Amino acid sequence: MEMQSSTRLGALEKLKSFRGIEKQRSFKFLSMEKQQSLERRNKDSSGKRGDTELHLAARAGRLPMFRRSLPRSAGIKANNSFDAFHIAAKQGHLDVLKELLQAFPSLAMTTNSVNATALDTAATQGHIGIVNLLLETDASLARIARNNGKTVLHSAARMGHVEVVTSLLNKDPGIGFRTDKKGQTALHMASKDNKGNRPLHVATRKGNTISRLISVEGVEINAINRAGETAFAIAQKLGNEELSNILREAGGETAKEQVNPPNSAKQLKKTVSDIRHDVQSQIKQTHQTKMHFHKIKKRIQKLHIGGLNNAINSNTIVAVLIATVAFAAIFTIPVVVVQTSLIVVEQKAKKKMVFVMNKLMWLACLCISSAFIALTYVVVGHDDRVASLVYNGIGTVIMLATLGSMCYCIIAHRMQEKNMKRIKRSSTSQSWSISVDSDTELLNNEYKKIYAL
Repeated sequence: MEMQSSTRLGALEKLKSFRGIEKQRSFKFLSMEKQQSLERRNKDSSGKRGDTELHLAARAGRLPMFRRSLPRSAGIKANNSFDAFHIAAKQGHLDVLKELLQAFPSLAMTTNSVNATALDTAATQGHIGIVNLLLETDASLARIARNNGKTVLHSAARMGHVEVVTSLLNKDPGIGFRTDKKGQTALHMASKDNKGNRPLHVATRKGNTISRLISVEGVEINAINRAGETAFAIAQKLGNEELSNILREAGGETAKEQVNPPNSAKQLKKTVSDIRHDVQSQIKQTHQTKMHFHKIKKRIQKLHIGGLNNAINSNTIVAVLIATVAFAAIFTIPVVVVQTSLIVVEQKAKKKMVFVMNKLMWLACLCISSAFIALTYVVVGHDDRVASLVYNGIGTVIMLATLGSMCYCIIAHRMQEKNMKRIKRSSTSQSWSISVDSDTELLNNEYKKIYAL
């Protein structure tokens, strides 16, 4: 029994030891897999900037790591459009560039997003060794310009890298005449710094002799930098009396002393603004004038209409008064005032008055008829002559018919009156034995009634 129990215990211990060994093996296997996955991820991932393992090696200058990852990702670009070749040129790793050029010579002609080559990148940073290497590889790289028209010489001159500028000009002197889109050569780029200082400003600050610069033809003595200072102002600010005197003798002035011509762009903008305000004010004034003129026109029209109405009313009133006086005069009998205050009316004068008034009424009727006929012509106007002639003809016919009938009645009455007088004369020679009835009949026949309008 004891042997069996000891055998069982030994088997259990061996089983436990085997299980422990398996756990250790599985743990080691998992750790190895994690490490391999991390290595793969590091090799394949690109980080925040999109850098591959080759980019990191080129940036750090690790040549063994670079050689290991070179065949896989030599031409892959990062998010900033820089490939490993540009990164190595920017960082100044000459050995890395040599390895890349040996493996891929065409990388020297690659450009980034602004069309800048690795030569431009190295020249901007002042890496003279890399510049010489790339120029020996392909001298035509110096003529490749960026999108803004600036060449490698512009970049080197702007940053003040004298050795790079010398190497570029020795390799290709013709690039010194190349201009960018603003028309600037490399000399323009070298003549000012980031603050707008010209060589005269820089020489003044550094305390160098400026007599040679002043003697150069074309040097602007009173050039102003971005801070609004001239070379003379800088010398005064530094307290250098000797430089101040030299600049003053050469015609140096401060910015306040200069009579600066107005900026053309600002002057043009101001002129355009003034013209716009003047035009707007003129348009507004013209509109107000039109409104005022329209109001005055309406008032004048109202005055004219009121004057015409007043004239018509006045004429109507005068006509009524004239008619009233005329008709009153027709039926007013002339009188003679005597001392006894008695009105004596003579029969002969009364007959004469009635005769004259009758003739005046005839004349008035004739004038009124003529006036109405003429008025029809005025109302119709010259545009419709046919209608005016028709209306005048109708009025004339009516007037002539009326006057003719009245004249006929009067003539007939006169003839009958003459006949009655003749009969009366003949009757006087006859006897007076005529009865009273016959006398009354003659009297009734003597006086006839006549009606006329």
